[in-house]
Amino acid sequence: MPINSFENYPMSWKPSINKTIKPIYKELARHLEKDILEGILISGTKLPPQRELADYLDLNVSTISKAFKVCELKGLLSATVGSGTYVSYDALSNVYLLEDTKPEHLIEMGATLPDNDSFEPLIIQLKSMLQETDYAKWFGYGRAGESQWQKDAAIKLIRRGGFETTADHILFANGGQNAIAATLASLCKPGDRIGVDEHTYPGLKTVAAMLSVQIIPIKSENDEMSPTAFEDACKNDNIKGIYIIPDYHNPTATCMSVENRKSIAEIAIKYKQFVIEDASYHLLGQIPRPAVASFAPEEVIYIASLSKSLAPGLRLAYVAVPSQFKELISKALYNLNIAVSPLLAELTARMIVSNQFEDLIWRHQEQNILRNQMLDHYLSDYICLGDRIGIFRWLLLPGKITGAEFEWLAAQNGVQLYAAERFVVGNSCPDRAVRIAVCAPRTLEELERGLIIIKSLVDSIT
Repeated sequence: MPINSFENYPMSWKPSINKTIKPIYKELARHLEKDILEGILISGTKLPPQRELADYLDLNVSTISKAFKVCELKGLLSATVGSGTYVSYDALSNVYLLEDTKPEHLIEMGATLPDNDSFEPLIIQLKSMLQETDYAKWFGYGRAGESQWQKDAAIKLIRRGGFETTADHILFANGGQNAIAATLASLCKPGDRIGVDEHTYPGLKTVAAMLSVQIIPIKSENDEMSPTAFEDACKNDNIKGIYIIPDYHNPTATCMSVENRKSIAEIAIKYKQFVIEDASYHLLGQIPRPAVASFAPEEVIYIASLSKSLAPGLRLAYVAVPSQFKELISKALYNLNIAVSPLLAELTARMIVSNQFEDLIWRHQEQNILRNQMLDHYLSDYICLGDRIGIFRWLLLPGKITGAEFEWLAAQNGVQLYAAERFVVGNSCPDRAVRIAVCAPRTLEELERGLIIIKSLVDSIT
């Protein structure tokens, strides 16, 4: 029997569970997850202390601890030493991150897509390839020995993004998220922790949850990861590495200073932390900044994916891997990929070696500038982080409306965009903000219609 009477005792959660269902900790975890998903326990709620809950349910503390751990690994809870256990702000976003399809009645301004009017060089190159007599080889299996010149192409593209590497460090993956999954699968065990920004790429969150890897928010300073907070996490949070997006961070659209890149690299070296540097947006800038990998090449796994900077259909990523990790990540990529598409690998390499990729980048930049100028015109009265080259912006909302509330309001008025709650990590408090993907609408006219709706909604809440 419980030691204390809880009849009139205030507790944030008083579950009633069936103790005949074994093991009890799994039944308790299912009940906790259900109450979170149904909104009985809302984000930010502090759960009762484990001993108190154990007394209330007449269970061992270890049973409560196991149940909490199950939900923590799913990203539903966030525990802080000395503070307690909370329902994560990103609990619901770990359940629904990105819809499979865009509702037809909405103007798409949620997904981070480059514009689709600048693919002409890609189409011309593809048509040329298919007219060659031996075109059939690109529809078979690729062989590792055939990819040496393609690795030279990878080196050229990675150099364009601010990092010098060599062919013996290059691996191929079927896109950036595939490379992230292989890296985490090879370098982490279930229950391991990695540090991330307080708002981060949802794909990283889904991969980490799938592999039961915990993601720990590292505080920001001046809108970028704080080196001091990173070092504190190395000392106190038992993390094994970090995940960062230094260029046009998703979702906040900020760029990490060169000084911070150096500091992050130095801390990674000092504490033997691996760094996953997601360079999805490294080709957006006209003058690239040095990659974090350039300051710590033996600690950083540098992932240069192409879908955001060249074309969404190029499901290919070049991964520059330190020697100490290469065998592990190579095996993981093989198990996940078997092989990348020879057609896509050949097409991409030809675009790079012929310098046609520069034309493609220039076309995207030209379109990005036009679209961001339009956004700046309509939302000039509000703070919208990011610059004229990016494919998305981070709108800080006025008043007291939350990002989630504004996302719902925008959808009711015909625009799909994504709230900060989709990107927030753990017990970090989400910004009152939304991400606006300026290049997702098919045309400038559609973008303008979406911006007019967003402006009217923001004006109405001020």
